[in-house]
Amino acid sequence: MFFSIDYLIYMVPAFILMALTSWYVKSSYNKWSRVQASSRLTGAQAAQRLMSTGGMYGVQIQQTAGNLTDHYDPRNKTLYLSQGVANVSSVASVAIAAHELGHALQDAEDYFPLRFRSALVPMVSIGSNLGWLFIMIGLLLRATDLGIGIAWLGVLFFAGGAVFALATLPVEFNASARAKAMLAQSGIIRTDEESRGVNTVLNAAALTYVAALVTAVLQLLYYVFLVGGLGKRRD
Repeated sequence: MFFSIDYLIYMVPAFILMALTSWYVKSSYNKWSRVQASSRLTGAQAAQRLMSTGGMYGVQIQQTAGNLTDHYDPRNKTLYLSQGVANVSSVASVAIAAHELGHALQDAEDYFPLRFRSALVPMVSIGSNLGWLFIMIGLLLRATDLGIGIAWLGVLFFAGGAVFALATLPVEFNASARAKAMLAQSGIIRTDEESRGVNTVLNAAALTYVAALVTAVLQLLYYVFLVGGLGKRRD
């Protein structure tokens, strides 16, 4: 019901962008995970030093399974680092650990973009499911004004995903900016080569959020096209 040539026209560019971005992230991580940080600190040790020098208290560090699964959970104030980041003294490891610690700093400072994005999570989670349901019902009842109205309501719910993707950008960009500053000021990163590596790893990661926004917008545009066509066909 949703799959068509029109869908491919809208979404193939997004799929290509996501694939290229994923390749770039993995390539950047693999390259700089083999370059040892001159400080000889692992990701976990770097995060611990940054917390100590920054006077951050109450944030815990735990290991988590998987690769590039690193994240900060504001609910329990815990920095989760994958084994490849927590236990390895590489440029990529300290960059990723510092980025996640940037989110912890945002949380401690009650950073508004982070609060706004967090507030969107329940709405987006519920809205994505309701969006599918309402659009399907609308398509089944497409011969009626009620069906078209329900379908547009589904599109509105899907718009929440694009808003969430947009709200994510300033949060992630700010966390990366904080990470770069902390690593330079603390002396964990000491050479131009290491700085270049940190920039490469964090900029590559940021591109994934840009790609996610493009994907969400293109998907939304497809549903606008789909539902908009219902009214035209009725006319």
